[in-house]
Amino acid sequence: MNTFDLNLSDDLFTIEGCNADEGEKLLRPHTTFLKDAWRRLRNNKIAIAAMCLLILIALYTLFGTMICGYDPTKMSKEMNQAPSLKHWFGTDKLGRDLFARVSIGGRVSMLIGVVGALITTLFGSIYGSVSAFIGGKVDAIMMRFVEIISSIPYLIVVIMLSLMMNDSGVKSILLALCIVGWCQTARLVRGQVLQLVNSDYVTAARTLGVSNWKIILRHMIPNTMSVIIVNLTFRIPNYIFSEAFLSYVGLGISSPDTSWGSLASAGKENMFFHPYQLFFPALMIALTMLSFTLFGDGLRDALDPKLRR
Repeated sequence: MNTFDLNLSDDLFTIEGCNADEGEKLLRPHTTFLKDAWRRLRNNKIAIAAMCLLILIALYTLFGTMICGYDPTKMSKEMNQAPSLKHWFGTDKLGRDLFARVSIGGRVSMLIGVVGALITTLFGSIYGSVSAFIGGKVDAIMMRFVEIISSIPYLIVVIMLSLMMNDSGVKSILLALCIVGWCQTARLVRGQVLQLVNSDYVTAARTLGVSNWKIILRHMIPNTMSVIIVNLTFRIPNYIFSEAFLSYVGLGISSPDTSWGSLASAGKENMFFHPYQLFFPALMIALTMLSFTLFGDGLRDALDPKLRR
C-alpha cells in the first residue's frame, strides 16, 4: 500500500524535546557557588543540627557565668553537691559551681582549638602552595622537612616546651600543637595545588608577568579554599581533644586556670562517689567533637563541586 494514501495530518503529531520558542528560558535561577553550597548545606539536616549545637556551646562558654550568676573561682561550704535547681551541674570538692567552671573551662579549650587550627591551617596552606608551585628539588626538600617534623610526637614537644618556658599553660600547649600540626595541611594543600599548577589561568598569569607570590595568593589558595575550610573544621576538634588529653594526664592546663580536660582530670578522683564531676566536662568534649565532625562532613559535601546538581 502506498504511504501517501494514509491521510496523515500534522495534528496527529507532537514535538518532543527542545522547543525553539523556549530556547532562552532558564530552567533555574542563576546562583553563585557559595549560594549553591549554602543551599546544599541547608538541606543537610544533620549538619545544620550540628551547627546549631556548636552555636549553643559557644554561647554557653561565653555567657555561662552570667546565666548561672556564680563566680567560677569562689569557694563555698556547699562541697560536692549533686546537680540541683540551685547548682545545675553541682559543685566540686571546694564548693565551686561546676556550671560556671565548665563554662569558663570551655573558653580555654575552644581558644586552643580555634586559634591553633587557624594558625596551622594558614601556615600549612602557604607552605604547601609554595612547595607545589616551585616544584623540583625545592619541593622534595620541603616535603622531607615536613616528614621530619611530622615524625616528632607532640607529647615530647609539649614536655620540652613546658620545661624551657617554665609554663604548662595555654602558651606551651598552643605552641606545641602549632609546631607539629601544620604538616597534614601542607600535604593536603600541596596535592591540590599540583592539580592546578598547569591550569590555563595560571599559564596566562605567568605570561602576563604576574609574580609567583601573587599567583599563589590570588589563584592557588583561593581555588583550594573549599578543601582548606573543610580541613579546618576537622582540625579544631582534634586540637580540643589533644588539649583535653594533655590536661587529663597532667601535662596541660594547670591551676588556677582550668579547661575541660583539667576538669575531667579533677573529676576522675571522685568518679565513683560523685560521677557528675567527670560527666559534664566529658560530655562537653564529646558533644563539641561530634558537632564539629558532623558539621565538617556536611560542609565537605556542600563544597564538593562534583556533587553539584
